[in-house]
Amino acid sequence: MASGFFALLDDIAALMDDVVVMTKISTKKTAGILGDDLAVNAEKATGFVSSRELPVLWAITKGSALNKLIILPIAFLLSAFVPIGITIALVLGGVYLAYEGVEKIYQYFFHPKPKKEIKSVGREIKNLPKEAVLENEKSKIKSAIFTDFILSVEIIIIALGTVIGKPILFQILVVSLVSVIATIGVYGIVALIVRMDDFGLKLVNISENGISFWFGNLLIKTLPIIIKSLSIIGTIALLLVAGGIFIHNVKIIHHITNPINLPVILKEFLVGIIIGLMALILVKGITFILKTIKG
Repeated sequence: MASGFFALLDDIAALMDDVVVMTKISTKKTAGILGDDLAVNAEKATGFVSSRELPVLWAITKGSALNKLIILPIAFLLSAFVPIGITIALVLGGVYLAYEGVEKIYQYFFHPKPKKEIKSVGREIKNLPKEAVLENEKSKIKSAIFTDFILSVEIIIIALGTVIGKPILFQILVVSLVSVIATIGVYGIVALIVRMDDFGLKLVNISENGISFWFGNLLIKTLPIIIKSLSIIGTIALLLVAGGIFIHNVKIIHHITNPINLPVILKEFLVGIIIGLMALILVKGITFILKTIKG
């Protein structure tokens, strides 16, 4: 009986070793989408009143964890019984990401924010009443969680693709570990970014000169540049992810783009732009028709 128990422990140890190895492989496979996820969510997690940054980020993180709890069992069921459902979910998500990316560009060129609404270095939203600030906060949290849902689907499907054919328990362990790493890793880095200037201020207050003062000032001055850059990087990331979804999952688009002699990243960006423009035109058209009908 004792030998049977130790044999069971050996089997569990061997299984966990395999899980760790495959988790590393799956994480590498999803590295690109994780980078996009970081850029998109870091951009969405900025622009709040300083004292509300961590509570807001925590709310988004909890939403992200709930997203993955919803997606994981559905992904396993679809993979087992309706594989085409995964592709359909990916394509629909790609349309949304492309639309959001193009819509951001459209808003920037055709409906720029008034200067009085632009965030200050300290990210305080000025000239807005408290109710408007809270409403803006809720809106951005919902948007961040919804976008995270789409990106989480992509991450989970890619991770699942690396363990297809393995026993279901193995699939569950590997993909679940990748999901945990994605959530903790992405939002942990986002938390460091949004609190960078506060850490810099503490360093500056330690002394009026020296390395701490210099490094603290560097962090404070660098943060506005990072925040502005994240908005651009996040928009590009949305379009790249969307384009990649269509190129790799829609055969006709794959066949059209495959002969084109351009870098893959540029193909993905162009496809994302085209799909996003089509979605934007459709949404604007429907909105216009509805407004006309209502008078």
